[in-house]
Amino acid sequence: MAGAGLRAAARRWLLCGGHGGPRAASSSPSCPGCGPPGPGAHCPSTPRSAPADSADLSTHLWARYQDMRRLVHDLLPPEVCSLLNPAAIYANNEISLSDVEVYGFDYDYTLAQYADALHPEIFNAARDILIEHYKYPEGIRKYDYDPSFAIRGLHYDIQKSLLMKIDAFHYVQLGTAYRGLQPVPDDEVIDLYGGTQHIPLYQMSGFYGKGPSIKQFMDIFSLPEMALLSCVVDYFLGHGLEFDQVHLYKDVTDAIRDVHVKGLMYQWIEQDMEKYILRGDETFAVLSRLVAHGKQLFLITNSPFSFVDKGMRHMVGPDWRQLFDVVIVQADKPNFFTDRRKPFRKLDEKGSLHWDRITRLEKGKIYRQGNLFDFLRLTEWRGPRVLYFGDHLYSDLADLMLRHGWRTGAIIPELEREIRIINTEQYMHSLTWQQALTGLLERMQTYQDAESRQVLATWMKERQELRCITKALFNAQFGSIFRTFHNPTYFSRRLVRFSDLYMASLSCLLNYRVDFTFYPRRTPLQHEAPLWMDQLCTGCMKTPFLGDMAHIR
Repeated sequence: MAGAGLRAAARRWLLCGGHGGPRAASSSPSCPGCGPPGPGAHCPSTPRSAPADSADLSTHLWARYQDMRRLVHDLLPPEVCSLLNPAAIYANNEISLSDVEVYGFDYDYTLAQYADALHPEIFNAARDILIEHYKYPEGIRKYDYDPSFAIRGLHYDIQKSLLMKIDAFHYVQLGTAYRGLQPVPDDEVIDLYGGTQHIPLYQMSGFYGKGPSIKQFMDIFSLPEMALLSCVVDYFLGHGLEFDQVHLYKDVTDAIRDVHVKGLMYQWIEQDMEKYILRGDETFAVLSRLVAHGKQLFLITNSPFSFVDKGMRHMVGPDWRQLFDVVIVQADKPNFFTDRRKPFRKLDEKGSLHWDRITRLEKGKIYRQGNLFDFLRLTEWRGPRVLYFGDHLYSDLADLMLRHGWRTGAIIPELEREIRIINTEQYMHSLTWQQALTGLLERMQTYQDAESRQVLATWMKERQELRCITKALFNAQFGSIFRTFHNPTYFSRRLVRFSDLYMASLSCLLNYRVDFTFYPRRTPLQHEAPLWMDQLCTGCMKTPFLGDMAHIR
């Protein structure tokens, strides 16, 4: 971990305001390295006064720039990287597992993690359906699935054929708007939305992000859908073919739906579970551990019983149903959480429906459809003693948290890769210098002579280049799923709102005791002191490391 040198550098950073801004009002001159005289913080460095001659202002600004470069270099010795653990669980809300008596799970991408090899299969099958059943041009067959093109959480403007990334404040991140496979210039994006980057999502998209005008792609299965949609638009535009954007969007989404409805995806997975299902032994370990500690378990999934049964037998064994107190398949989430009209139906071993009325939910039995209101009445599992895990923020988690007060855990497989990128020296140095440079720009904008403005413009250009470099570390087109250049993404906003915990996979639970309490990090509001650097220096950002917690397994 970073030592005394890092802590000393951090203290200097904090005394200077953390981001170059004033720390506290004072009657003394400003920090000599930070700007003109006036209210500001004291910095324990060699005093530098702003020159009176405007001809020397440029030299003064570049001196401040070099001071900050040295400070950032001292602040980030090599051992500061690898602070975050990809196998950790991250908390949006304080939650003690000792209060949780009942654990619920989705199946796809929650209990069963799938390999990325599934995505090109979905893409190819839907592409062929478009050509063979919807009579789309044969030339579309030349397109192959590109796993590096899209990320989860993007929005698609159906009328404009525009795939884009939107931040938590409903603004398009410039440089992340694509029509087909080609980027759309920033000026054109702004013109398309009436001279602004702001998207009125409350007018154009519903609560679950499904339109009518804008669709948000929230689940992992949507990655091949976005890729196919972009490829088809690219083909039509590249060949000068007229098309109706709404019809094209509907045809592509219907083709993707057909892959699921016709059971093609289920067939691929069932034929080669070793290839497609990941971490099955860890899923078994999680479930067994919870049962051994007296927890009650249930499963609510939209997938059919035959598919779930084969997958669970592969991961857990033939007696997998003995681990669960209730198993519900083909639940039709999110309608399961809001529609009271559909009753539970019992299934036999062969998947045939029974006609008897359901008055209790029995362990070892299989139920189809139903609704959450009957589920709550029959089980009496209510409120914060229930913790439900799923990968889809809307279909799995939103209603449970907002309407019913359950605790929720989001499974975000992309988190593991993103944390590994965050832990690299390139990312850490790029981001820290970017923040420091932003602080310089904020403080030095008081200089408005011609030479100073030229220096500030050079810094602005460097800042923009740094932002683009940082973005491309995650994805060349769209960047991180969690952040735009600075703000959280709209996906992040929903993640924070609808989940108490989030993690890369269910197996992360194995790194914690069943009575562990998760505390969210106190991140400063804009008017608060930048205490994150204190966290960095005291090691709070380090926990939990797998090595430190290995005994829990």
